[in-house]
Amino acid sequence: MPRWIHRLACLVALGAAAAARAQGLPPEVEQALAAAQLPREAVTFLVAPVDGGPARLAHRIDVPVNPASVAKLATTFAGLELLGPSYTWSTPVYLDGPVRDGVLQGNLYLQGQGDPKLVIERLWLLLRKVQGMGVQRIAGDIVLDRSAFALPPRDAAAFDGEPLRPYNAAPDALLVNFKTVVVTITPQANQARIRTEPTLAGVQWPQAVPLARGDCGDWPLALRPDFSNALQIRFAGSFPAACGEKTWLVAYPDPASYAARAVAALWREIGGELTGQVRDGRVPAGLKPAFEWSSPPLAEVIRDINKYSNNVMAQQLFLTLSLRERGSGTWEGSREVLRAWWRERFGGEPPVTENGAGLSRGESITARQLGQLLQAAWASPLMPDFVASLPALGLDGTLRRVRQNVGMAHLKTGSLNDVSAYAGYVHGAQGRRYILVAIANHPKASTVRPAVQALIEWAARQP
Repeated sequence: MPRWIHRLACLVALGAAAAARAQGLPPEVEQALAAAQLPREAVTFLVAPVDGGPARLAHRIDVPVNPASVAKLATTFAGLELLGPSYTWSTPVYLDGPVRDGVLQGNLYLQGQGDPKLVIERLWLLLRKVQGMGVQRIAGDIVLDRSAFALPPRDAAAFDGEPLRPYNAAPDALLVNFKTVVVTITPQANQARIRTEPTLAGVQWPQAVPLARGDCGDWPLALRPDFSNALQIRFAGSFPAACGEKTWLVAYPDPASYAARAVAALWREIGGELTGQVRDGRVPAGLKPAFEWSSPPLAEVIRDINKYSNNVMAQQLFLTLSLRERGSGTWEGSREVLRAWWRERFGGEPPVTENGAGLSRGESITARQLGQLLQAAWASPLMPDFVASLPALGLDGTLRRVRQNVGMAHLKTGSLNDVSAYAGYVHGAQGRRYILVAIANHPKASTVRPAVQALIEWAARQP
């Protein structure tokens, strides 16, 4: 189907807004909003058939709202269309000298190209492949080339004052393990043992803390962590024995050094030797890669992005749009690529996008725009990959703990202070499918969930 015809179909499908408004909100939704003390003017709702036809409900669908992480729907669908579901990120590896008797007579270069999933296990495999080429000792340096993204400095605390939260990790052309450390705390006889993964070269963590009595409560606060010295992390408190074993994901407080420290430690752990250091730098012009390390395909990556609302992975994908089209990953370049894609795909003014992840107070979109995107995705050959990336209600991802209407919908969620958002597909009786958009922008936005559950049930009953 030509795209202009599909755009027209989307407009027709959502064009019965006046009739939908006339019917008002479903009584059960009105009641849930009243119980939550959420005014009707604080929410936007849309329910429409996935394949067109009059909208069943359209409430404030042309009002721009902050979508929080629902913004990832535009990033991931654009990525699927512009890059393709089988697209993979490549990390070229270079040697600038010969290998003799297990020694690389020169430097080893790792050139980042934006791989969103270079987690520690995959980095281990990459370095093992280097050893498989006969390299046991590097007489020079390990050089990390992160020049593919051209990004301004970023303060991890700028968004919400929580720099140690993994969701605030900044994108990086050579993003290693999301710049995050997993802290595992295990109660033993008279103390709690502390383990951290991955090891970071030069960084010391406490080995144990005293056990405490009482309820588990806010156990990270009870540890009294001190991250002021990124090389010497301290816990001045204790750990409640009632908690049992706990894991804590912490964004490393010196993110710029994370990749170098992780690579240095891992190379040593697998038996490698290094005469020089791990440092940032550029691959020399004209040097050919010894091999290229590939990421999982995009269709798999977007499942992590949408099901678990991974901000830094979404930003990696967003920046890849301009890297692939313009040769450098930049914020403004990717905004322009996304705007051009939106205009060509849907027509009209695009939504306001900052970083592709929704971790922003400046992003905005309307329910009508989201509806157009969801209908277009359903009609696309890429529909199976796109829908499979969304959390299944009550089963996985950010919706795994929901106990109502289990399996009845695939919905991307989003939340910020004063924002709660849902958008995706409701599975009705006899194979009927509906798009659903429900977004609250209000100081009590987090209380909208019962109204959304009522709306899902109502949508599933539509003829």
